Amino acid sequence: MKAFFDIDTQLDFLYPAGALYAPGCERVIPWVAKLNAYAVAHRIPLLSTTCAHTEDAGEFKVWPSHCVKHCLGQRKPAATLVGEGQIILEKNELDLFSNPETDRILERFGITDCCVYGVLTEYCVRLACMGLLSRGKKVSLVREATAHLSAEEARKTEDAFRAAGGNIISFEDCLASS
Repeated sequence: MKAFFDIDTQLDFLYPAGALYAPGCERVIPWVAKLNAYAVAHRIPLLSTTCAHTEDAGEFKVWPSHCVKHCLGQRKPAATLVGEGQIILEKNELDLFSNPETDRILERFGITDCCVYGVLTEYCVRLACMGLLSRGKKVSLVREATAHLSAEEARKTEDAFRAAGGNIISFEDCLASS
């Protein structure tokens, strides 16, 4: 079964006022909103991850405080929330597989084919893609709906992803294959 993975599209990353804003990331919001709505309308499992840090998260030794649980920056933009059918997976680390519920969901739905998108390519999106590949899943990264912090690091991540068996596809190809 196919599933869509919306990785960390949260206010702290997507908007200039956010604690870890990556310039230009807001451009993915309409693409993410369309993909999420499509998934729910077509009964495709939609897993949306969110960083949900405690105030003393270890990550804050490397990065400024961001996406603190129950704070404004931890929220997803309203346009990306599609209600019933959207599974929100909170995580306190970069890797979505740090939440043990992730593997249970993959098994429960029999997920074999994954369309991944969100922020940031070279961090949480990379870990999601590589984690899914390591579990034997077919993984496609949706170009228009993915944003990065560093173009150079994103290219390196994409090269490693392709070398590991992943595909980079367009928005239209994601919908056409669903």
